[in-house]
Amino acid sequence: MNRENKRKQFEKGFYKTHPCCESFTCKVCGRLVTPDGAGSDHRNHCPNCLSSLHVDVEPGDRASDCGGVMEPVAVWVRKNGEWAVIHRCRRCGAFSSNRVAADDNPMKLMSIAMKPLCQPPFPLEYIQEMTDRMGGQGELPRNKPGDIPPKEVGGKE
Repeated sequence: MNRENKRKQFEKGFYKTHPCCESFTCKVCGRLVTPDGAGSDHRNHCPNCLSSLHVDVEPGDRASDCGGVMEPVAVWVRKNGEWAVIHRCRRCGAFSSNRVAADDNPMKLMSIAMKPLCQPPFPLEYIQEMTDRMGGQGELPRNKPGDIPPKEVGGKE
């Protein structure tokens, strides 16, 4: 293995006790990313586009051979109320979760969080139809034996 392809080797848990003070250039948007402003000792994604690289098997170990771009696909809230970004590798499909940093782009975070509501897997008209069927009460009426079932979504009257 030549010098250019050598990976830094760290003992397990090294990243927990040693801050990361290296800067990097984002492979997606080209922004220079520095650890300043992250609000933690570890910067592992771009604060502008929220992308990362698939370099770890375990956090901080730099043991992954993949090296693919990790794109932000979702956000979630941990038990302690802290937000985290879920990344999916474009090359191998692996998922990982990373804490939101203090200087992460709030518009990008909110657009990821709102995507399921803005682009549901069904037509938005279906929500209005269901609301009408529920009579504004939030529950569908139960059919009694012999009742004619309500029209199906997308069906003919």
